Order: sequence, then structure tokens, then C-alpha cells
Amino acid sequence: MGRWLGIARKNLAATTSREAGRGGPYVTPARARAGRRSLGRHFRAPGGRWSARGADWRLRTMTEADGLRQRRPLRPQVVTDDNRTPEAKGGSSFSGRVFRATFLMLAAFLTIPLLGALVLLDSPIDPEPLSFKEPPLFLGVLQPNTKLQQAEKLFENQLVGPESIANIGDVMFTGTADGRVVKLENGEVETVARFGSGLCKTRDDEPACGRPLGIRAGPNGTLFVVDAYKGLFEVNPWKREVKLLLSSETPIEGRKMSFLNDLTVTRDGRKVYFTDSSSKWQRRDYLFLLMEGTDDGRLLEYDTQTKEVKVLLDHLRFPNGVQLSPAEDFVLVAESAMVRIRRFYVSGLMKGGADVFVENLPGFPDNIRASSSGGYWVSMAAIRANPGFSMLDFLSERPFLKKVIFKLFSQETVMKFVPRYSLVLELSDSGAFQRSLHDPEGQVVTYVSEAHEHNGHLYLGSFRAPYLCRLRL
Repeated sequence: MGRWLGIARKNLAATTSREAGRGGPYVTPARARAGRRSLGRHFRAPGGRWSARGADWRLRTMTEADGLRQRRPLRPQVVTDDNRTPEAKGGSSFSGRVFRATFLMLAAFLTIPLLGALVLLDSPIDPEPLSFKEPPLFLGVLQPNTKLQQAEKLFENQLVGPESIANIGDVMFTGTADGRVVKLENGEVETVARFGSGLCKTRDDEPACGRPLGIRAGPNGTLFVVDAYKGLFEVNPWKREVKLLLSSETPIEGRKMSFLNDLTVTRDGRKVYFTDSSSKWQRRDYLFLLMEGTDDGRLLEYDTQTKEVKVLLDHLRFPNGVQLSPAEDFVLVAESAMVRIRRFYVSGLMKGGADVFVENLPGFPDNIRASSSGGYWVSMAAIRANPGFSMLDFLSERPFLKKVIFKLFSQETVMKFVPRYSLVLELSDSGAFQRSLHDPEGQVVTYVSEAHEHNGHLYLGSFRAPYLCRLRL
């Protein structure tokens, strides 16, 4: 019996230890009853009979003694990172490393080509820093309005880029982006001249097909036209005759004319004053010229009798529109890259002198035309918002940023970031602001290039729009 009792004690101690380790009771009531029945079959009471009662006493005695010694207090378990299995830790660390590696590879994929482009690619422009005054506030005369949006569209989708406009009587003429000079009469568009040849579908076609820009009516029922690539012409629109007065290939004082732009003619037709915007850049690269601010532009004079050409003003930064004064004693020339209008005296006591007619304009001036009030209409396809942000003003003093921009983006892409705000400003004969006409979103009048007044209406040209606009004054 002693041997059997020792075995039972060992089994009970092991069971108790396992139960305590799991945090459960050392003996459950059901397990105690089963133990009593089992032990009762192996222990005999005095007198030779089996006694479960004796076994029960011994079992309870062993349980209270040994169970209390082996039972350990229960402690709450707290799950921390240290309790995680090595496999879980390793998996989390591996995922983090994969994410970091992927992110770094993506950053390198985007950054390395960009840095390579900045280092290896040449910028098409070499700008100099330019300094402007703070733009005039858009208050008072410059108060924004939507008057240009009241204009009606004429000849929509029948012509593209009617840059400049002239009248002979009530018949209107303009030059278009496809290299033609056209007559606009009775709702019809008729070609009267063409200076180039070939297709004119893209900017790369311009040098071959030509691009008529400034156009004026002469005294003998003819038109004087400058083509940006071909030269200065006189056109008889009734007979369809074209006469070349001055070729662009002719060097003037040792320099070629790469970008003929606008012209104005004396009433007797003797003198023609015109601008050569640059000897470096062509018209198709006008945005390069504007952003670089190259000072190789000139104001020139052509004598139709002697055929002589004179340089009146040199070192202009993007000279653009020109206009004779009513008395024909001076010529105004828009210096677009400097947001101002220069004046050159062609007769009188000041002959040969020059000064600034108006500076710090609210936009970048294009063509200038006479107004019926004795002043001048100035058109602007890009403004210098105040209050607001002017990207061109911001970049003017940051030539490095200009270089970076044109290393990465084309001219067409950059143009998309320039707000399509059209502004026409009327100046007095002394250069004071008289009134302004606006299209803040360029909804109707877009990329305005000229404001031509005729019979109580303002005809609005554009260097890109597929129509002409007319506004009743």
C-alpha cells in the first residue's frame, strides 16, 4: 500500500503543478471525486476490506500539504513588443525595410533625371536681371470690369490670329497666322496677298510661309505691311499686286532683321517707321525674347523715295507696336519687356531726341493705335496684377529660375501658366490713363494684340484667337 500511495502522491503533485502553471485551480471537485474512486479500489481498510474513505483522508491531507507548497501566485500578463515572437518582430522589420527601399528608389527615379536635366541640358535663353517698379493698383481708372466681354465675335473660325487691322474706307484688312493678307467685306474673307509659300500648320512652318503682323493704310489706296520673316511690303489689294520695299535679309548697320513687328506711316506715305524686335529671336520664339529681355531691338525709318533705312533707336528690349502722333512730330514705340512706351522725336525742336512717354504700365504692351479723343489705345495680352501675383514680375529679377523653367518646359507649356487676362488701355495725348477695358478671364477677347478704332467701334485683334472682335464704344 505504501508503494501505491507514493505513486498517487507523485501523480497528484504533477497535476497540481501543471494546473497552477496554467493559472487554474489545483484540484477541481470532479477530479477529486474521480481520484477518490480510483484510490478506493487500491487501498484496504483494517479488516481486509477496501475503504474509499481512508483514501479520501489521505488524498485531502496530501493535497493541502503539497498543493499549498507548489501553488504560485497568479500574475497578470501584459503584452508588449518584448513578448512578441521573433518571427513577428522579424516580419515587421522586413516590411519596414521594403517600404523604405521602395520609397528611396522612387525618389531617386524622379530626382536623378531632373538633376541630370538641370546640369546637362542647356537653357535656350541667357536672361539678365530686370528691375520693375511695383505695378499700379487696379483701382480708379484701372478698376477691373468686364466691358470687353460685351464684344461680338466676327468671322469666327474663318481666320486665325488677326494680329493687326487697317481700313480703306469701310473695307477692312488684316494679316493672319497662315501667312495671308485678307480683305473682310460683306461677311466674306478674301485673300489679297501672300508673302511666303508652303503649309502653315505649325510654328516651325512660319519662316517659310511668312507671318504678316503690322498693317497700315497708305495715301494711295494701298496697304503697307510688315511680315515678321519676309520684310516690308506695299500691297495693292484691288489689283492683288505685291511690292517688296525692304527684305529681312538686308543687313541694317551690320545686323540682320529677325523679327519685324509693327509699323506706322506718315500721311503722305513718304516715311515708314517700323520695329525690328530682335536680331537674335524670331517671332515664333517671342516668349524667349520676352523672358530673356534681349536689348537688341531697334526702331527704324524707311524712306519710300530714297530707299534709305535709318536706325532711330537701338538697344530696345522687345520693341513692339509703333504709332505716329497726330502732329507727326514724334513716334511712340512700345518696349514690351520693360512695360513702358518710349518716344522718339522725328521733327521740331526736339528732333532726334528720345524720352519715356509712359512707364510702369499695368501690363505688357503690344500694338499702339490712335484714338478719336486724340490719345492712344494700347493693348495688353498679359497683365501685372496688383493686388495679385505677376509671374513675369516675379521672374524678372531671378534669371536662374528663367533658365531652369525653359530647360524643362516648352514655350507652349509655359504659356498655359500665364493668365488669359486681356486689357485695353486708353492713354491721353500726354500719357495719362483715361479708361480701361477688361476681359479678366479672356472669355471673349483673348490674346489681344491691337485695338483699332473705326466709326464708333473698337476692333480687337489677336495673335492667336480664331476670330476678330468688335466692341461698340
